[in-house]
Amino acid sequence: MEAAVSHDALGTHVDWKHDGVTPRMIDWFWINMEKGFMLWHPEQHEALEWPVPPTDGNPLGAIHNAPQTWNDGRRQNLYIRFERLADVAPEIRDVIVYQHVIVTAGLGFDEEEMRRGEPMGYRIHQWEGTDYGVVGKSSGIGTRRKETVEQGKVWAAHAIQEVRNWAVFLPQLYALYRVVTDPRRNPYADLSVEGRGRNARYRYISQ
Repeated sequence: MEAAVSHDALGTHVDWKHDGVTPRMIDWFWINMEKGFMLWHPEQHEALEWPVPPTDGNPLGAIHNAPQTWNDGRRQNLYIRFERLADVAPEIRDVIVYQHVIVTAGLGFDEEEMRRGEPMGYRIHQWEGTDYGVVGKSSGIGTRRKETVEQGKVWAAHAIQEVRNWAVFLPQLYALYRVVTDPRRNPYADLSVEGRGRNARYRYISQ
């Protein structure tokens, strides 16, 4: 895996590329996160739960509780929602340049903030296939809770390890679960989009 970190007025960005991971595997991962969340970052992740699970193969609007501790030592009991693209500000959607995307909103650290549903900020993960695997970009953008460059660096270190670990476990985990054909227990959501930037729309997901 290769990764490069940059910062701009919008936030922190990690450009990355992978050998041996496919876009379909990453699409599958987002709607099956509970199956591999601790493998994604074994040193910092705890078990993931879905207070609001995906329904009928559609992750949009689902909320997961993702307890984790970053390099700064802070344990965060994060409630995170998968966002509909139309609900995200156009200037944030402008970072979408690849063929597959998921936008997550950090809602807060307890159930009250989860129910309030007001994003502190966003993480945009996007990717597309290449001859060798995938190329992608992950962006951390603070809104209600602004993020400094130093905070962005802490998040970027965490995100790089997550993306790196996809190569360690995701091909095997995806292959193992192919025997589970019941979509209620092994759902799949195609996260490809038509258009780019603020014009991006999911091809196959109702939104």
